[in-house]
This record gives sequence, C-alpha cells and structure tokens, in this order.
Amino acid sequence: MTTSSTGHRGWLDRIETAGNKLPDPALLFFILLVVVWICSALFAQMTYSHIDPRSGEAIVVKNLLTGDSMTWFTSNMVKTFVGFHPLGVVLVAMLGIGVADHTGFIRAGLKALLNATSPKILTPMLLLIAIVSHSGGDAGYVLVIPLGAVIFQAAGRHPLAGIACAFAGVSGGFSANFVPSMIDPLLQGISQAAAQIIDPELTLNPLNNWFFTSASCFLVVGVGWYLTDKVIEPRLADTVVDGDLADAPALEPLTEVERKGLNMALLSMVMTAVILMVTSLPDDSSWRAASGGLAAAGSPLMASIVTLIFIFFLLPGIVYGYVAGTVNSHHDIVTGMSESMRGMSYYLVMAFFASLFISEFARSNLGALLALQGAGVLQSLAMPSGITVVGVIVISCMVNLFIGSASAKWALLAPILVPMLMQLGISPDITQAAYRIGDSSTNIITPLMPYFPLVVVFAQRYVKDTGIGTVVAMMLPYSLSFLLVWTLFLLGYWFLGFPLGLQSSYIYPVL
Repeated sequence: MTTSSTGHRGWLDRIETAGNKLPDPALLFFILLVVVWICSALFAQMTYSHIDPRSGEAIVVKNLLTGDSMTWFTSNMVKTFVGFHPLGVVLVAMLGIGVADHTGFIRAGLKALLNATSPKILTPMLLLIAIVSHSGGDAGYVLVIPLGAVIFQAAGRHPLAGIACAFAGVSGGFSANFVPSMIDPLLQGISQAAAQIIDPELTLNPLNNWFFTSASCFLVVGVGWYLTDKVIEPRLADTVVDGDLADAPALEPLTEVERKGLNMALLSMVMTAVILMVTSLPDDSSWRAASGGLAAAGSPLMASIVTLIFIFFLLPGIVYGYVAGTVNSHHDIVTGMSESMRGMSYYLVMAFFASLFISEFARSNLGALLALQGAGVLQSLAMPSGITVVGVIVISCMVNLFIGSASAKWALLAPILVPMLMQLGISPDITQAAYRIGDSSTNIITPLMPYFPLVVVFAQRYVKDTGIGTVVAMMLPYSLSFLLVWTLFLLGYWFLGFPLGLQSSYIYPVL
C-alpha cells in the first residue's frame, strides 16, 4: 500500500466513523418528523412579517401537536404514503426493469456492446456503457464494473484501471445519461413536492433536466477518458496483479442463443418505438395535450414517461427470455417482477417515513418560513445567482458523503433548497440539476455508498491487498475533477441559455 493510499485511508476512515454515527436514513426521517412537530409547536407561538406568496398575507406556522393536527396525521397516514409521488414511479419502473434483468436481456445487451468495442476506444466506450447502465438499475454495479476489469486485462491493461473507469461512469457519472431512467421522474417528483410548498399549482416535467444530463455524457466520458489513460493507469503501473484471477468473471462472447434472443428483443424494442412515434405524429394524436404539444405540461405522453420506461424494458425482456430459453412460462416473468420488488423493500420503508416527513414539513409551513428567511439572508448578501447554485452543489456533495441514497438526500434537501431558491428567482429545474452534480461527484469516494464495498471486493480479485484507501485513492481524481468541471459546465450551460430539459427554466418569477 502506498503512502498516498494510506493517507487517503486515514481521511476516509474519519469520514466513515462520522457517517456511521448517523442513524439509518429511515430512522433519520422519523427523527426529523418528530423535530418538525416540536418546532411547529414552538414557532407557532411567534408572529412573522414575511409575506406568504401563496396567500399574500403574513406567514403563519401551524402547530402540529394539537389534537386536531395529530388526528389528521393519523387518519391520513396511509393516504400520505400511497400518494408519495416517487413511490409509484420507482415501483412501476422497477417492475419492467426487473423482468429485463431476470431474463438476462440487460446482461446480454451490455455484454454485446462491450465485446464489440475496439481497443482504441475501449476507455470511452466502457464509460459510455457504464453511464447507459443506469437505466437498468443496479446492473452497472454488478455487471459493468467487474467486466471492465476483464476487458482491460484482456487488452493488456491494468484490471484495476478498468474497475476505476467503470465505477467512475456508473456511479460518478450517475447524473449523466441520455436515456431517460427512473431517477428522472423520481427526483422531479420530490422537486415538485418541494416547489409546491411555495407554489401549489407548479408542476415540473419529469424530463426537466434531460438535455443537461444528455450533454453531461460528453463531459463525463471526456474527463473520465483523460483521467483513466493519463492519470489512473500510469499510477497503477507498479501495482502487481496478484489476486485469484480464477474468481473473476470471464468475458465470453455471446452464445448463438443469446445473440438470437438479443436481436429479437432489440427488434421488439424498435417496433415499440416505431409504434409510439407513428401514433404520436398526427395532430390529433391522443398522446398530445389539448394545446397540441407532445411535450407540453400535462400531455398524456409526458404523463406516461414512467409507463413507457416500464414497457421498453418489459417487452424486450419477455421476448429475450422466450427466445433465449431463460423463460419457460409466464411464472418466470412474474418471478422477475417479484424479485425486483424484494430488492425494493428497504426503499419502501424509507419512502414511508420520508413521505410523512415531507407532508408534515409542508403542512407546518416551517419550510416556507425557512425559505423566506433564507432567501432574505441570501438577498442581503447580494450574491450572484451562479454562486448560490454552486452552494447547492457543495452542500449536496457534502451530504452525499454520509447518506448514500440519491432520493433520500434530495427528500431531505429539496424542501429547504427548492423553495429558498425560488424566492431568489431561481427555478426548481436548475436547483435540481445542481443537486445532481453534487450527488454524483462524491458517490465514488464514500464507503457509505451501498456498492462501495462490492467494488473493493472486485478489486481484491486482482490485487489482494486492495482496501478502502486503495479504491479512494483511485477514485479521488475522478471525484474532484467531475465536481470542478461539471460545476463549470453547468454555469457555462446556464450562461449560454441552453434549455435544461423539457418545459424547464432557469428563472422562477417572484411575485
């Protein structure tokens, strides 16, 4: 272990120790719920001069510890949980993704793409595949990262460089993807709920960051390519590969059956896309809003984004399963859905407490009060909007060191940051984009990220004495570079006025 790795190990151990003292995110939301109740009772005794933009009157904090408020809470608990917007989004999307993963469609598709890669563009292609794998849920962590090591070794390159490259794309570039995935409507739902603390009528498009995340693919691939080839791999030149390589997954070409199944599955995906396009083109298409726009707010097409994600994974998954022989009957399809739901059990628990916290936080008016007061402080500082947005990125990446779940962090931060910046004239769309940069950049250096230990295990298959510090030392250049360059990219993107996504904006009109 090098001195540099040991130094990073000590720094990371301190972060890990501090992070381990935090309660589980589910319990943390419960604690925050209790804090909201207590604070609502205390702050309800005071009067405020801040004008509530929703009513035009002085803001009033609601005491949630009264008998009426508590009985409202208990009688509406189920409704609050079931109505939590991200809940249905995630579960429906994962049903389709679960089938595609269970039948082997996702695995075969990623394997085919990686096998067909020329050695000259191995690094950028691996990064691109790692980014696209986000659409398959956790497939990138369990498939692309270990295969990255295999294909790098097969090309005569250091396998740890392949792990670092894939990990940077899968996790460090988590918010860069030109393929819409469940994370888009999930974060949009939380942002919308937070924005409605100030503006109950405001709705956001599920793809409000799509253009920006698509453009970010080029940034992540470019920066990751340079770091892998010019920084990470040269640093690993003296690191001896002495692990038990027999345990590493083999990079085998697709079998004839797998290739046939993949071809038919991709054909079904193309046919589905063609049907969608053909039915969307007519001016009187049922996919269009009353105004005639396909991407207009409230259009059936936009409202069906999650359903379309479900279909575009479900149908190819089923076709692949039957053609490749991984599915014998409809029972196997149901099994795939069931397994995906078993993997969501922890999310359900977290979503339960998160939904209650967000609902009570909004009902108390504490979020609106904090937003108005915070906006007043920021306004008095007279900082440029760009610096304020950079502050959101910094806060997000710091919180990310201790809380791994993207939705958990945003559920905590959005009710405060989104309304606060709205009062400064900054839209929820760019606030969410800023959060996504901070959330992605530090994923790869925190052991509290659920898949971080798995990456260490993958690396130990090639280098026996690999530890947490080793992985952090590899990933730190990616993390710092992504954070800096991506932040500058967002500011430049904003300066040039490029749209962040569908129905997105940079400005929220302050009344």
